[in-house]
Amino acid sequence: MAKKEHVSETPATQWLKANQVAFTEHPYSYLEHGGALHSAAVLGWDAYAVVKTLIMQDQDAKPLVVLMHGNRKVSTKNLARQIGAKSVEPCAPEVANRHSGYLVGGTSPFATRRAMPVFIESSILELPRILINGGRRGYLVGIDPQVCVQVLCARPVQCAMTEVLR
Repeated sequence: MAKKEHVSETPATQWLKANQVAFTEHPYSYLEHGGALHSAAVLGWDAYAVVKTLIMQDQDAKPLVVLMHGNRKVSTKNLARQIGAKSVEPCAPEVANRHSGYLVGGTSPFATRRAMPVFIESSILELPRILINGGRRGYLVGIDPQVCVQVLCARPVQCAMTEVLR
């Protein structure tokens, strides 16, 4: 497999290397508000296998990370129930940036500025390979999804809404 272009290191790729996680680099041309659907289309991947990293917070404003299929929304009610919270909601972009150390659109679950619990939609773990943000807008890394459980200690949850985003 030929490498297209090398992207300079990010805190996320440094973290992956330090934890001996094998990954492939997938740069693409970033589109503001394009999200996982845009990156999947540009890279020729199914949006179901492109995982978005969402910074959310519970009723006490304690941040958490949710890893979700690129073409699904999070049911915050189901998530709150499963993690024992009264409520969960997305953080405002500037708050998410502060917690993660990354810009929204380039948020990686690896090497976040603040340690946060990570929750992963359980069906992601059934995929052979996923693309997930590598710590910069327009840059995804390909990994085995089991890495999220093994190295990030992500807790599997079932909070995907059934409707498919297009």
